[in-house]
Amino acid sequence: MNELEKTVPAEELVNPTPSETCAVETSPAEDISEAADRMENESAEETPVNYHNMGKAELNEAMRSILAENRMDAHREVTAIKQAFFNIRSRESMEEVNAFVEAGNDPRDFSSVPDAEESEFKTMYAEFKEKRAAYLAAEEARRQENLNKKQAILDRIREIAEDIDNVNVKFSEFQQLQQDFKAVKDIPATAETEIWKNFQTVVEQYYDHLKMNKELRDLDFKKNLEAKKALVEEARRLEAQSDPVAAFRSLQSLHDEWRNIGPVAKELRESLWEEFKEASTVINRRHQEYFEQRKASELANEEAKTRLCDEIEAIDLATLNSFNAWTAATEKVIELQKKWKEYGFASKKANTALYARFRKACDDFFAGKTEYFQKTKDEFNANLEKKTALCEKAEALKDSGDIRKAANEVVKLQAEWKKIGSVPRKQSDAIWQRFQTACNYFFDERKKLNSAKRDEENANLEAKRAVIAKLKELPLDGDRREVIGQVKELQGEWQKIGFVPFKLKDKVYAEYREVCDALYGAYEARENKARMSNFRERVSELKDGGHKLDRERDKLLRAYESRKAELKTIENNMGFFNVKSSAGNSMVREMENKIKRLKEDMAQIEQKIAILDAEA
Repeated sequence: MNELEKTVPAEELVNPTPSETCAVETSPAEDISEAADRMENESAEETPVNYHNMGKAELNEAMRSILAENRMDAHREVTAIKQAFFNIRSRESMEEVNAFVEAGNDPRDFSSVPDAEESEFKTMYAEFKEKRAAYLAAEEARRQENLNKKQAILDRIREIAEDIDNVNVKFSEFQQLQQDFKAVKDIPATAETEIWKNFQTVVEQYYDHLKMNKELRDLDFKKNLEAKKALVEEARRLEAQSDPVAAFRSLQSLHDEWRNIGPVAKELRESLWEEFKEASTVINRRHQEYFEQRKASELANEEAKTRLCDEIEAIDLATLNSFNAWTAATEKVIELQKKWKEYGFASKKANTALYARFRKACDDFFAGKTEYFQKTKDEFNANLEKKTALCEKAEALKDSGDIRKAANEVVKLQAEWKKIGSVPRKQSDAIWQRFQTACNYFFDERKKLNSAKRDEENANLEAKRAVIAKLKELPLDGDRREVIGQVKELQGEWQKIGFVPFKLKDKVYAEYREVCDALYGAYEARENKARMSNFRERVSELKDGGHKLDRERDKLLRAYESRKAELKTIENNMGFFNVKSSAGNSMVREMENKIKRLKEDMAQIEQKIAILDAEA
């Protein structure tokens, strides 16, 4: 039930007659005040000025004005100014950190630039707190002194009321004491209700003992009636006010006035009070609805910001193991930060905690990104130093008098090159081109020395083509031992044949490799089938051997993981090659053949593991 809708006892002053006693009416201002206090505890009080639309300079000027005017009762305005000011500083700080990190810097190296406006604000805020503490102490002392004054006036009224024989001659003093009592304002809130009840009691006691002139009393009732009707009209006009908070405060002032106005005729009290209460109920309901809507909006913002925190905290930094992954995650975080700025404030209690949570998640992400990039950068720089050293070694071999020996050394350097990982992207092509140029120099020089052997190479080419022709004549479904024996003999013959022209080397080798692979593939398939059959028989023998099947499976798993790791290393290394020479193509082809063999081995191991799992 609304505070204004509570049943109020009809205790207003009645027309005194010889057989009647008079009473003083009770005002609902106390109920309204309690409702306002509860509303203010549930939600932060609105400030007429929207400080969140101001800049730091304007906020400092507003703070400076409050201090200059010594408005120590403006603590809610100061709180709003402080919140708006540090919201601006928080956004500026986040933007500075983001710009610092996006520039490739380590957030741990970030140091915010001192803000003169922030220093000035903090100084003024400290001054306000100090002055307000003194102001509150003085106000409390003043209210206590006012309470003592009111109590003394009550004691005197009580003395007059209890002196029944002389109560009529003390009427002027009684009226003056009432005015004096009402003139004393601002007592401690905890004593206000009790002191007012005591005042009502002693006034009622006085009127009970006073044989008051009816004409004088009726004139007082008429004056009070006009004043209270005016308050009813003012309360009704508040319905048209657009600001529900301002209307509610104005209503509180009207109730304070209502309480200070004396009673009206008994037959009019209830109806007049109902009119005033009805107008008050409309304003109070609007005030309550306004804060309920604001609380709903703050709750929606709180839920939205909580989801943003959950989303950014859900990013698993351990899974971000590449530059592309970190870039994609960074774009997502920046998008979440933009969404954060689009949402309004959550409740005062949750807003600060949510911001701290979101800020920490962002800081943790960018710290992890910086750490990853720095670690990778260090690895790439170390690899660059190693590859630069290989380039220097290759270039130094140019002074060697023995080109063939130098070329062999270059081949060794190439082998070392393959073992080294990636370098920074900006230097990748340049360092590879430098190494390739140094290597090609020796290969080109060696080719010049071998120009005299071209005829021999052409003869070797014909010989190798003859070997290929013989290999093609071998059957794919003959006796394995016989056919493979012939293949090996022809391969031995092939190995004895010298070099062929360089331009045709890859082509003739590919043709040779193709026919050999076809022969070996055909017989290898048969052999694999037989091998798998033998493995199954062996597995059947191991079934009764305790843990032999488990040990065999563990052995196969270790072999599989070993080949898998080797395959991953080779594939990663191939990703960094920028092949632009025949020598480089040869290196890549060799790595591709090795990848193929590793995959075939892994496939066979998988088959064996499947057999073991089926027998387990």
